Amino acid sequence: MPDIIQLLPDNIANQIAAGEVIQRPASAVKELLENAVDAGATEIKLIISDAGKQLVQVIDNGKGMSETDARMCFERHATSKIRQIDDLFHVKTMGFRGEALASVAAVAQVELKSRRAGDELGTFIEVENSAVIKQEPCACPVGTSICMKNLFFNVPARRNFLKSNAAEMRHITDEFIRVAMAFPQIFFSLTNNGQQQFHLEAGSLKQRVVQILGSQYASRLVQVKEEMDYMNVAGFVGKPDTARKTRGEQYFFVNNRFIRSAYLNHAVMNAFQEMIPKDSFPLYALFIELDPTQVDINVHPTKQEIKFEDEKIVYAFVQAAVKHALAQFSVAPSLDFTLNADIQQLDALNKPFTEDKQQSASGSDLYKTFTQKNQAHAIEGSSKKSELKNWQDFFTPAAEIGTPPASDLSIDPIGDLPGLSQLKAGVYDITATPQVVEGLYSLEAAGTRQVIENSPLLQLHYTYILVPMSSGFLVVHQQLAHERILYERYSQAAHSNHMASQQSLFPATLELAPSDAILLQDLLPELRAIGYHIEPFGKDAFIIQGTPADITQGNEKHSIELLIEQFKHFSSDIKFSKREKLVRCMARQQAIKTGQTLTQHEMSTLVNELLSCSTPNVTPTGSPTYIEFKEDYLDRMFGR
Repeated sequence: MPDIIQLLPDNIANQIAAGEVIQRPASAVKELLENAVDAGATEIKLIISDAGKQLVQVIDNGKGMSETDARMCFERHATSKIRQIDDLFHVKTMGFRGEALASVAAVAQVELKSRRAGDELGTFIEVENSAVIKQEPCACPVGTSICMKNLFFNVPARRNFLKSNAAEMRHITDEFIRVAMAFPQIFFSLTNNGQQQFHLEAGSLKQRVVQILGSQYASRLVQVKEEMDYMNVAGFVGKPDTARKTRGEQYFFVNNRFIRSAYLNHAVMNAFQEMIPKDSFPLYALFIELDPTQVDINVHPTKQEIKFEDEKIVYAFVQAAVKHALAQFSVAPSLDFTLNADIQQLDALNKPFTEDKQQSASGSDLYKTFTQKNQAHAIEGSSKKSELKNWQDFFTPAAEIGTPPASDLSIDPIGDLPGLSQLKAGVYDITATPQVVEGLYSLEAAGTRQVIENSPLLQLHYTYILVPMSSGFLVVHQQLAHERILYERYSQAAHSNHMASQQSLFPATLELAPSDAILLQDLLPELRAIGYHIEPFGKDAFIIQGTPADITQGNEKHSIELLIEQFKHFSSDIKFSKREKLVRCMARQQAIKTGQTLTQHEMSTLVNELLSCSTPNVTPTGSPTYIEFKEDYLDRMFGR
């Protein structure tokens, strides 16, 4: 029998190895940007074409390379940072294993130009499929320029697995942001298809965070800074009001390297405990600095997963640092010295709060009402001139101050609930006094089981609705049930392009972070199909001309921001279209939430519409909307 084991050809082995490092264009962006940082650059430019499939170019003004180094950098495991095994545990640079350029050259056509400050001419090298095609002297500025063209041109199967340009561009933007945030002292720019999307001037960490996340966060960040012999923690966390319902902007860096760590994220969540809702996620950009010997960064090819020597100490210190920062914010807000110095000279900021002014303020009756004991129900006599005069007007019966009778009201109180007020295609219910519709529960649910007509419904824990049936009862989850109702309504309207829309009398302007603006621009056609009328309004800004009929006026900006967040973090094993994702996100966003009180009429409408759905028993994600308790099951529980 002949031998069957043989060595792979170098080009195939290189392509297999490259697959661990270069999984998509964003992987190459990360590696090339980190190389530019390691080269000591103060300016780094990233140029993208066709979401990186056609071109990824990184230009830096770093120290450049000699002719020999320029040739050697494409060899696998060729590195300037490791000489002996002990060096691996003292690495402070971004790259060190010598895989990046070799991996890029194995799956793309690469052109490199590089020159050192002391050299008259630089070096030009062209590499394709791991083979050097051309090498010659060239004129170029000090630093290095690397072009990666036609990614996976020699591995078409890998290229076919790349996602849409918008999706790949979001991954590229994420990698760009992670490197740019870690090095605020370096200028970064990102140009996509000839249009500059990021222009990040060198500055402080706070300036870089605001440049990336958006100017709306300038006054909503809390500084974190704690130091000890073992480690340091610095950075910023968002104030509690910046928390979002989905995982928003969360960044951890260890020795300036971006990492993913559910363990450390749990530490931050614990620090925010009881300050934000349980289902919300805080914003943070935290930098951990510790001895490289205390952390192993060589556990994953992308180096985004690491191991700590003593992770319990790191967890406790991160949690304590964030808690301390939040406590300081609550007790002693500080002035922002990055603002214009003239603001600090304003008259109102320089006047001392003298003893006379303190006594004058604390001596007022209004001050005593809020500070002294036993004052909660104290009302001054009419003979004394009071600072609380006319307080009785707050308790004047509505009929005495001209409120129209109930028959004149035009909007159903059900309008307080998003989505329920606009029955079927966004038309308002203008009944005067809502009553439970006769025969509302004559519908059949799940075969022959019938809901008992005109029976009062019971809301339990402001979450569940108990619905009597002829054969037992249903326990309906109000949020999940409403999500199913809205999903079917939005889905039908979106796919027929007949979603009801209301035009804004005063259009709102929405400013987004550059990465979110890229995503929203890509989603505009699908958003129009579900009732949004949004138009670009300058760089990273949009104007909201109209919204779906179910969206409460004045809440347009928040609903779109939340929609973008949910879309970014939409998780599913099934590949959905953009429109389907938006419909699902809209239904989840606009559904009434647990903890909200419902009237009999609102519960009736909810149950009625749920039982009218084509698939009433589950949400779009498969969670049950109700659970049925049969009479015979109840009898067995009581031994009958």
